[in-house]
Amino acid sequence: MKYISPVFITLFSAVSGYADVPSDTVEVYDAYMVDVAPQFPGGDIAMMKYINNERRYPSEAYREGIQGRVRCSFVINEDGKISNVSVLKGVERTLDNEAVRIISKMPDWEAGEIDNQPVPVYYILSIPFRQ
Repeated sequence: MKYISPVFITLFSAVSGYADVPSDTVEVYDAYMVDVAPQFPGGDIAMMKYINNERRYPSEAYREGIQGRVRCSFVINEDGKISNVSVLKGVERTLDNEAVRIISKMPDWEAGEIDNQPVPVYYILSIPFRQ
C-alpha cells in the first residue's frame, strides 16, 4: 500500500457567496494525487447539462450585461457529498451567489479513491455566465 500525504488546507465558509470568513483546516487530496478522480454522476457532459439546467442568471446582472466565469472551490467528501463551497475568483455578488448555489445543490459525486478507499478531494470548477 502506497502512502500519499494529504494536503492540509484552510477552507473558507461561503458567506453570501464570498470566501471571506476563515472556517477550519481540513485534510484533503488534490485531484491529481488520487488513483481515481471524483466524478459527477454521468461524467463531464452530464455536469455541464446540470449546470446549464440549474443556472438562473440573476435578472439585474443580466440587464446590466454583467458576465464572466465564477471560479469556485469545494470538497468532494468520501461519501460523494459536496462541502466547503467557496468563491476563489468572483465576478459580481449575485453571480457569485448563484455559482455557490449551483454547486451546493449538486447531486452526490462518485468519490475519489486512493488504494480503493474513498478520500476527500479538493476540486475547482468555473461556472460561466454569458449572454
